[in-house]
Amino acid sequence: MTGGVSVRDVDAQNFIKSYSAFLKRQGKLPIPGWVDIVKTSHSKELPPQDPDWFYTRCASVARHIYLRKNVGVGRLRKVHGSTKNRGSRPSHHVDGSGSIDRKAVQALEKIGVLEGDEDKGGRRITQSGKRDLD
Repeated sequence: MTGGVSVRDVDAQNFIKSYSAFLKRQGKLPIPGWVDIVKTSHSKELPPQDPDWFYTRCASVARHIYLRKNVGVGRLRKVHGSTKNRGSRPSHHVDGSGSIDRKAVQALEKIGVLEGDEDKGGRRITQSGKRDLD
């Protein structure tokens, strides 16, 4: 069986780790200045401990949009959300930060991995982005 390996064939954690390392090594991804002080959701108590977490988030966003055709920031917020610990009250799902997902999508658009979809709304993967991810 000859042929290339696509994103669907690779484990999600391994792919995101290697693609985030590729984005960091490439050096083209614009990183916002506030990444070292911001929390990723209001359900979190502390900011991420990994200093390269923005590259990981961008890799996760790129993989998510690769697997599903058109994705907007609202859907990414739901994907990156988590359970809020409300003490003795029952826990509830809380969406992730929209600003972080929006900046990640804009950064991926700037390097040519994503493009806006005028017909359906949201973002989709470009041909060069698909080639990078594969």
